[in-house]
Amino acid sequence: MSNGMKMVMISYNEAIDVEVMEALRSCSMNNYTKIMGVFGSGETSGIHLGNDIWPGKNNILYVACEDKECVRLLACVKELRKQIGKEGVKAFVFPLEDLS
Repeated sequence: MSNGMKMVMISYNEAIDVEVMEALRSCSMNNYTKIMGVFGSGETSGIHLGNDIWPGKNNILYVACEDKECVRLLACVKELRKQIGKEGVKAFVFPLEDLS
């Protein structure tokens, strides 16, 4: 059992991949898992199915980190949201019970 650990999931429009990765580096977050080309629908982001009717895809980053790193990462995501406007980036935080 790992105390004080979080899993941050960052979902974002594939068009801003470079900006998101730069934000991650600026937060000194070097460890992550990236899933590219995912489909979905969001209330504010709309539908992304990668086809002619609903173009675009999303990417997802998973970052396992300690609580203090989580706070720093969320601040970086909030700053990025201010810079890019409506392009679409969101962060979700989950407790991380086990890190093996």
